[in-house]
Amino acid sequence: MSSRTIGIRDVAVAAGVSVTTVSHVLNDVPYARVSPKTRKKVRSAAEQLGYGPNRLAQALRTQRTGMLGLVCEDMASTPHAGRIIVGAEEAAKARGYNLLIINASGAANLESRQTDVGALLNRRVDGILYATADYRKVEFPANLGSVPAVLVGCETGEPKVPAVVPDGEGGVRRALHALAGAGHTRVAFIHNADDVPSTRRLVQAFRAALDEAGLDGGTAPVESGVPKVQGGYFAARRILSREDHADMPTALFCHNDLMAMGAYRAAAELGLSIPGDLSVIGFADQELIADSLYPALTTVETPHHGMAALAARLLIDAVEAKSDLSLLAAQPAMVDCTLMARDSVAAPPSQTT
Repeated sequence: MSSRTIGIRDVAVAAGVSVTTVSHVLNDVPYARVSPKTRKKVRSAAEQLGYGPNRLAQALRTQRTGMLGLVCEDMASTPHAGRIIVGAEEAAKARGYNLLIINASGAANLESRQTDVGALLNRRVDGILYATADYRKVEFPANLGSVPAVLVGCETGEPKVPAVVPDGEGGVRRALHALAGAGHTRVAFIHNADDVPSTRRLVQAFRAALDEAGLDGGTAPVESGVPKVQGGYFAARRILSREDHADMPTALFCHNDLMAMGAYRAAAELGLSIPGDLSVIGFADQELIADSLYPALTTVETPHHGMAALAARLLIDAVEAKSDLSLLAAQPAMVDCTLMARDSVAAPPSQTT
C-alpha cells in the first residue's frame, strides 16, 4: 500500500469535483456556492481517504490556530464538569477545532482568573469558553476580551459577555406541572439560602408555576438552607414537622439533588414513605445521587452538555466571522431543562387510599 500523503487533489478526484470546490467546502468559505449534496460528497470523500487539512498552512492563511480554550471551574469536584468538557469538545471537533482545557478554582479571585485566561492567550487560542460550577454572575477578567469569548452556565455584569445558560425557570415549571398533574395541591419548595438573583428568580418561578396550575403560589411553604444534604435535611424537617397536619405538603421541590437527598432522610425519620406519603423532585440530575436514592429521584436536568456544545458553536461562528457576538451579549441564550422522571413522584395519599 502506498504511504504517500493524501492531498486535496486526491479528494477532488474521489468526489468528482474541482480542487477549488474541495477547498471551499473543507475551509467553510462563507461565499462559496456549493450545494448541500456536493458538500456532503466532498466531506465523505475526505473522511474515507483520511484527508485532514494542513493546519499550519491554514493558520498562516486565516491567522487562526484551530484551538479553543476552555476554563472550567473545579473539574475534580464538580459532577457536571465532565458533561461540559465533552459537550464543548464534541462541538469543537465537529468544526475542525481542538480544545485546550484549564482547571480553575470556583473560589478564585479576579487576578487568578486573569492568569488562567492569560495562559490560554499565550497559546494563541482563537476563542475562549468560560464555564462555572454553578449558575451565578462572575466578575469579568479584562483579558477575556482579547479574543471572542462565551460564558457557559454563568453571566457577567458589565461589560456584557455572550452567555449560554440553563432555562431554570422553565425547569421549575416542568417540575411543578408534573406534581400538579399527579394531583398534588400542597407543594413546598426547599431552596438555596444564598440571596442571589438566580435563587430569587427560581422562587418567583415556583410561585408562578403553582398559580398557572390553579393553585395558590403565594401561600406555598418555602424554606431555605445551605445547598447541601444537611441544608435539605433541616429545611425538610421544618416543613414536615408542622403542627397543622391538615395543611401538610404532599410534595417537595428541591433546589438541587443534594438537598433532595437530605429531604429523603428527614422523611424517613418522620415515618413518611416516598412517594406513598411524600413526592420529591430535585434539580440538576446528578446521576450518582438520583439513581442511587431509593426510590430513584425524579429530577430536572441542568443541560451542561447542551449548553457547552451551543456555546462552542456560537464561539466558532464568531471566530470564523459568521456572526457578531456583540449581538448576542444583551440576552443570554437559554437551553431547556428536561424533567427526568423516575420513581419519587406519585399521587398524594388522599388519592391513593
